[in-house]
Amino acid sequence: MRFEKKHLTDMFRCYSTQYVTVDGEERVLLATEGEGQALSFSGKDYEKMESVWDAPGGTMSMVPIPGRNGAFLAVQNFFPTFQAEKSIVVTAVPKEDRSWEVTKFLDLPYLHRFDILSGGGKLYFVGCTLCTSKSSKEDWSDPGKIYVGELDMDAPMELKVIADGLVRNHGYSRVNWKGTECGFVTSDQGVLIVTPPQKDGDDWTVEKLLDEPVSDIAVIDIDGDGEDELVTIEAFHGGNFLIRKKIDGEYKVVFKYHKPMDFGHVVWGGKLRGVPTIIGGYRREAKELFWIQADKDEPLTFRTGTIDEGTGPSNVAVINHEDRDIIIAANREIGEAALYFVY
Repeated sequence: MRFEKKHLTDMFRCYSTQYVTVDGEERVLLATEGEGQALSFSGKDYEKMESVWDAPGGTMSMVPIPGRNGAFLAVQNFFPTFQAEKSIVVTAVPKEDRSWEVTKFLDLPYLHRFDILSGGGKLYFVGCTLCTSKSSKEDWSDPGKIYVGELDMDAPMELKVIADGLVRNHGYSRVNWKGTECGFVTSDQGVLIVTPPQKDGDDWTVEKLLDEPVSDIAVIDIDGDGEDELVTIEAFHGGNFLIRKKIDGEYKVVFKYHKPMDFGHVVWGGKLRGVPTIIGGYRREAKELFWIQADKDEPLTFRTGTIDEGTGPSNVAVINHEDRDIIIAANREIGEAALYFVY
């Protein structure tokens, strides 16, 4: 693989990444976790920069709303470090003049990750709060929760709690698990799988998959044997970047990234140029963005490579095109919004 970097713009505390399609046009989104903007980039080489909002900032997550022509939900008012008692979810709707109409959707203090899942022909909101309250940065005495509700953009949403007691409820990944769209939620209590109702009358299900404290997770069949592996950062903002494979009914560590790392924050699994690939990143030490692929099956070994270093990425999103793939990177520690074209 060959990587070609494009600097999009300087953005203080660049944190959140996403992309949407508006009237057939692809738009890349990046937003700060500090006070400030969310920006959209479009055009053949993503040279057209436009504001989605100028304030307030504090954006942890952005999630497209299915069937809404590029409209998306986003967190605002979750500021460093963990100043999120006033965090909200907003709706951003694209307008014909290329501006965005941004309105408050709901209040949910300390909302860090959220998603929209489908089940039984309906859409469901999943919201994961890092904690419930805080008296200081180091106070974790009031754990986080998982909130869910049926999502109807034309009606108020009623939330309920399906899991609580989740200390440092930090990571989330949408996964097609055994043929069903689910959410994987990570905290000091391990990994939970939350599954929305599949038909009227059903309830949410919550299943414990792993007991180890986990900060972030991706799920991918990295070796092509038909069974998914777990890719985890352990523990909270930790220095262990691991691949866990199911062996004798348990998820056992078969790989640990070899370089010293701290403040691990990026973990993604998917395909780059058609090959199953993991992307990882961390915000201290060498501040790398790196890739991992399976090398040999018997015995299972892996190869790795550096995409960039000294950048301290917080999050990535990936767009797969026929002629190239695009990694959208929030290079938080150098205040940079960037793309990496993969050939």
